[in-house]
Amino acid sequence: MNRRDLLKTAAATAVGFWAAPRIFAQRLTDKVTIMDGGGANVVALSTSEGLVLVDSGAPKSFTAPSKVQILFNTHYHIDQTGNNEVIAASGAKIIAHERTRQWMSTDYWVPAEDRYQKARPKAARPTEVFETTGSLTAGSEQINYGYLELAHTNGDIYVHFTTSNVLAVGDAASPLRDPALDWFTGAWIGGRVDAMDLVLKLANDQTKIVPAYGPVMTRAEFKAERDMMDELRVRLFNQVREGEGPQDMLDDGLLKGLPRTWKDPQKFAYDAAKGLWAHHDKIDPNVV
Repeated sequence: MNRRDLLKTAAATAVGFWAAPRIFAQRLTDKVTIMDGGGANVVALSTSEGLVLVDSGAPKSFTAPSKVQILFNTHYHIDQTGNNEVIAASGAKIIAHERTRQWMSTDYWVPAEDRYQKARPKAARPTEVFETTGSLTAGSEQINYGYLELAHTNGDIYVHFTTSNVLAVGDAASPLRDPALDWFTGAWIGGRVDAMDLVLKLANDQTKIVPAYGPVMTRAEFKAERDMMDELRVRLFNQVREGEGPQDMLDDGLLKGLPRTWKDPQKFAYDAAKGLWAHHDKIDPNVV
């Protein structure tokens, strides 16, 4: 079997990964495909040695491929890590940030849902962790990965398939859903803007940027979202200085005049305000 046939076989394995009634697959390059992981994007790189996946999707029934070498988790949430156990059982190595491993290894309180989340089974947890950056090769693909500090959680990462020029950024981008800030992990609006600036440095005009949910983004589309988040950062800084709470912020126009609307403005304003107070020392020397 030649290399082209091997890649076709690996790609077919990737598309057949989920045995669910609703299957979606979008090919980005001859080696990289996006698949539907229960609504979330799962990126699959096909090589002659097997598959490299970014995120495992929401928990659901599927037939696990037998040749997954590596699985990256962009953060700890169940809709990005829901099938970790099944993939790990096939022998795959799971790579994530150290803080993602910590969140998956302990019970924790979920404030928005007023409940505890049980620690994930050991088989679901990352087997290899890092703090800042890392790199590896898979077939002919160079893969670089790194920390997106406090963008959505405190354990977000990017995975950059540099040869294919595909950049997976998890929930550090939200082209369709409300941008989410898990303030109880330390995520905040300033961290999100800084992380998006890092992604922009990694990307060029031809880069395909893949969020956790929604369509593939160009660098220009990603920058437009980054600029909107920076405008929100400025507004939030100003309103927190005035001592405003979430509803006051909304009443005073926090989300007005932006190029999109929010499905749950109150939740975003609450989470953003909580995150800002946790980082109040970064707002201004004379604030509280």
